[in-house]
Amino acid sequence: WRAMEALYDSGKARAIGVSNFSSKKLQDLIAVARVPPAVNQVELHPGLQQPKLHAFCESKGIHLSGYSPLGSPGNLKSDILKNPVLNMVAEKLGKSPAQVALRWGLQTGHSVLPKSTSEERIKANLDVFDWSIPEELMAKFTEIKQERLIKGTAFFNETYGQYKTINELWDGEQ
Repeated sequence: WRAMEALYDSGKARAIGVSNFSSKKLQDLIAVARVPPAVNQVELHPGLQQPKLHAFCESKGIHLSGYSPLGSPGNLKSDILKNPVLNMVAEKLGKSPAQVALRWGLQTGHSVLPKSTSEERIKANLDVFDWSIPEELMAKFTEIKQERLIKGTAFFNETYGQYKTINELWDGEQ
């Protein structure tokens, strides 16, 4: 982090941030950082809403940015876009499930980082700014079962790893 702060001080970086930090890891970093992180990029979508982390970041002025805001249908076989709540909201609003997932992210106050190679989907993904999800429909998102797509099993090892368990890696946050 000291090297990142040096880049920030030199003007080579206008902001510095982290990825996949839990509230605990952020708190540990803030305790020793001279320049706090500007952003924390994490898996964030209707199927992993991370309200505790969202509240913590908001309280510390750290922007939360969500990767995989549509899940990851090609790689992780996620079914986020097939979720009944997401589809019900999409149908009521005349939007696609992907548009609703992206709009949900924006309305909850974080940025979203969708990716696509399809020009049609890229255009549809941009059509999320001139409408909103009504509060009564936003409340329905709390019914969605929460589960990580990125489990993190490659990042811990009981014998040799910095993190010995999955709980230690994610600090018990869902």
